Amino acid sequence: MAIQPSQFKNGMCIKYNDKLCTIVEFQHVKPGKGGAFIRTKLKDLTTGRVVDYTFRPTDKFDQVRLTQKDLEYSWNDGTTYYFMDPETYEQPEIPADILGDTTKWIKEGDTCTAQYADGELLFVDPPMFVELEVAHTEPGFKGNTVQSGTKPATLITGIEVKVPLFVEIGDVLKIDTRDGRVVERV
Repeated sequence: MAIQPSQFKNGMCIKYNDKLCTIVEFQHVKPGKGGAFIRTKLKDLTTGRVVDYTFRPTDKFDQVRLTQKDLEYSWNDGTTYYFMDPETYEQPEIPADILGDTTKWIKEGDTCTAQYADGELLFVDPPMFVELEVAHTEPGFKGNTVQSGTKPATLITGIEVKVPLFVEIGDVLKIDTRDGRVVERV
């Protein structure tokens, strides 16, 4: 469906220069001299870059319908990750390259959010908070506060995060997947 910039809304997805972009922000500008224009910030859905663009009111774009679906992670064979749709019990197979860094945060049974554009999978987001067990860390020594009271720890998924000195192997931690910060010990 073709739309014009006068129909823009924040969060809307359009196809621009053969890329899928969401409208982060837009503004109609009517200068004292010359014709009106629309100033926008578009976020490229594949790279995540946000770029400023200016359009004329007569430009036309294809609108893209975005949908989200919750998928439960089941298992992987190294190159393909297998999920289950809890509503239909279908088991979509998603290549590891589409998942990217998401694989570092998920374990069996976690519910992830898949983003689709006109039925085509764009990306999969991990849960905002995950509970993961510490697989390896060095013992923390009292008084060792050179690094502001943290030490590196490797979690069962293989990702390394900074943890407080009192954390030991086998502890389960609640982690914020947006920045890798330890929220609490479970």
